[in-house]
Amino acid sequence: MGEVVGAGILAHVPTIMLPPQTRLELNEGKEISLVPALHQLRRDVFESLDYDTVVVLDSHWFTTVEFVVTAQDRRAGLFTAEELPRGMCRIPYDWRGDPELAFAMGTAGTANSTWVTPIDDPYLPMYYATLNLWKFLGEGLDKRWISVSVAQTGDTEDFLRAGRALGEAIAHVDRKVLLIASGALSHTFWKLRQLRDHEASDPSHIFTPEAHAADLERIAWFTAGDHARVLDTMPEFLRYRPEAMFAHYLMLAGACGEGDLTAHARQYGDYENSIGTGQVHLWFDRPEGGFPRAHRTPTDPEFVRQLGGPDLPAAG
Repeated sequence: MGEVVGAGILAHVPTIMLPPQTRLELNEGKEISLVPALHQLRRDVFESLDYDTVVVLDSHWFTTVEFVVTAQDRRAGLFTAEELPRGMCRIPYDWRGDPELAFAMGTAGTANSTWVTPIDDPYLPMYYATLNLWKFLGEGLDKRWISVSVAQTGDTEDFLRAGRALGEAIAHVDRKVLLIASGALSHTFWKLRQLRDHEASDPSHIFTPEAHAADLERIAWFTAGDHARVLDTMPEFLRYRPEAMFAHYLMLAGACGEGDLTAHARQYGDYENSIGTGQVHLWFDRPEGGFPRAHRTPTDPEFVRQLGGPDLPAAG
């Protein structure tokens, strides 16, 4: 029986991939705290925990009629970002995938009244919300990594359903999994003629004081383990345009118990600006007894038959 052994909301901003001197030039001579924080997170978690697979909930990968999960045996090549090729250019990558988990999630999608399609095409594009974090947290560790897209036509309930499908698949596949919700909090950029005046990491550069306050409010709730409050106030937070409608976090929550999730966040580094957007690294350790099971719809018997697992409990 598989389980989630740790989860986090992590920033993937292009700045972390720039040369150190360039980062200092952009940030008034100081290192952005997101970079040393990732090094510390790697030591504390990714080099220390017993796990098999990392699942990245990728807030840059938008699909339209379904969620897509990578199902290749291996992904390797060179990556240049279409968004910022000056800073992310010909980056080598090479990691094992986890087709078994990917296809299990596809089956569980149907059971949870949503659409999840595993794709093993070797030419499937890569997105830096996955790659940047692998470079810091995965390179050299020989762990399996897979990514899940954001259905851009989805809403909060759709993202929770995809998370439930992921949680159900993990529970039925013999894997210990780390979940990464790769993305920001509030996410409005300064306009091009203004943004170079707002590249420093100080939160005073967040796009509006109201977005800044909303981010800090949620960081406090995460630190207190109050995921239920975060979920209950999603309509309010959506006013501040969280990245990808906060789908990356909502899928994490769906996989880890939703409102029953009480894991407290450990913050790595500072809460920082990136040209108007709110960035932070928050890590949720496995609670004693494990992450709670998600609330589920009645399970499709075909899912259980295909995976050879026991009958699952009904919703509730």
